[in-house]
Amino acid sequence: MKKIFIFVVSILIFLAITASLFFSFKKPTSGLTKIKVAEVAHSVFYAPAYAAISQGFFEEEGLEIDLILTPGADKVTAAVLSGDVDIGFSGSEATIYIYSGGEKNYLKTFAQLTQKDGSFLVSRKKIDNFTLNDLIGKDVIGGRKGGMPEMTFEWALREHGINPAKDVNIDTSIDFASMAGAFIGGTGDFVTLFEPNALQVEKQGYGYVVASIGELGGIVPYTSYSARTSYIKDNPEIIKKFRNAIQKGLDFVNNNDNKTIALAIIDFFPDTSLSDLEGVVNRYKNQESWPKTTAFTEESFNHLQEIMIAAGVLEEMVPYQDLIYLGD
Repeated sequence: MKKIFIFVVSILIFLAITASLFFSFKKPTSGLTKIKVAEVAHSVFYAPAYAAISQGFFEEEGLEIDLILTPGADKVTAAVLSGDVDIGFSGSEATIYIYSGGEKNYLKTFAQLTQKDGSFLVSRKKIDNFTLNDLIGKDVIGGRKGGMPEMTFEWALREHGINPAKDVNIDTSIDFASMAGAFIGGTGDFVTLFEPNALQVEKQGYGYVVASIGELGGIVPYTSYSARTSYIKDNPEIIKKFRNAIQKGLDFVNNNDNKTIALAIIDFFPDTSLSDLEGVVNRYKNQESWPKTTAFTEESFNHLQEIMIAAGVLEEMVPYQDLIYLGD
């Protein structure tokens, strides 16, 4: 009997070990394809993307999104080119830099998320009836040199007869994440900030929003999704599904009121109140920051390049058809 007991116990132990090994090596599957996405910044400006996640639009397309904050368009493109992430989200200018640099496996844009600059000009002092001429001779904290926020701002100045290199003192040395803090700390007479930072600076009494850079800059494929040409070629269905989810996100923000949108994205901004989110959403909706469709025109793409040429970072325009993937 003892031998039989030992034999049975041995069999049970063997089965237990086998089962544990089986389940330890068997990966849990959700049925979703996981996609790594490098996000250039975290802002209410990107509400359509956050809504697409919170409302389950990616899941409906069979995708699971791993969103990785990667500050700076240059860092986003580096992550995409290296294969550390599958898709990059940043200013569309990044794809032009890569293409112009001669990279063979360059990046193509396949969906736009925003169609205007998302930054606002914040003044340290309250200015009634503000005009851009009020910036002459003043110190402004701008964005990164060569980045879309700074280039759009400079383009707007030139359009109003102001030389950004001579008439205004623009500091481009402060990194994106530190701009609000530097301004609060006493640097600059003005600063360009994305939301919710602009509203928070305003509510804390450190400044006043006096202008929208988006309204001044015009229609461009401001921030968009891109991937390596090889990735798009090998994964056209994933790209199509991803684009579909983003389109649903755009439809959501364009067809719902401010509160509904704010509620949909509030988990992405735990330090911002619902009422503040509503206010920020209202600002972006009023200036039509979010396009109706993920596709963008050659005209808007060329306007983006006009801004880059004016900034001195691009010598000549690159072909729209080379850098845009429209799919089926």
